[in-house]
Order: sequence, then C-alpha cells, then structure tokens
Amino acid sequence: MPNLTISIPHQLGRAEAKRRLDELAANVQGQSGGMLQRVEQHWDGDTLHFQIAAAGQSISGTAQVAEQIVNLDIALPWILSMLAGTVKKQIERQAREVLEHRGTTT
Repeated sequence: MPNLTISIPHQLGRAEAKRRLDELAANVQGQSGGMLQRVEQHWDGDTLHFQIAAAGQSISGTAQVAEQIVNLDIALPWILSMLAGTVKKQIERQAREVLEHRGTTT
C-alpha cells in the first residue's frame, strides 16, 4: 500500500491539537452520510491510530501530534492510490481547517 505523508503546522499546542483531532475523528462517521462502514481510533501517547472502512476499502494511519505540527502517515489501498493527489489535498484541507487557530470572542 502506498503511503501519504502530510505535515500540518499549527499554533494550538499539543493538548488542543489532540482535542480537535479527537473531535474530528469522532465526527467523521456522522458527516459521511452513511458511506463509512467503520471508523476506529485510539491514542497511544501523542499518536492517534485510525482506520476507516468504506466501500470494501480500508484506510489506516497515524497522526503524531507535536507542540507545533501534526504529522500524518496514511496507508492507501491500491485502488485509492490512483487518486492519491486528490485524497492528499482533501485531507490537508480538512486538517488545516480543524487545526487553524481561532481567537476567542468576547
């Protein structure tokens, strides 16, 4: 399986980045419109391990959270490797949205 490697810088600190990634992973299945068959995740220290199954295909990977960067390593099945560029762009866009610094409003 080919791997995608993506690094997303952030200004949130480790704890807030982990909280947001955890929230994203928990919401993925609900936002999929029933297309996903299984979403599994677990933390091992500062590394989120995940596996997503849809349409007979499985995507797995890790998100290693550091103080100012999240490094994603995602294994794509052969069928999705043909769309690796598109998949990478979508994952980067969504991760950047989740990890963008939002100021507090008063």
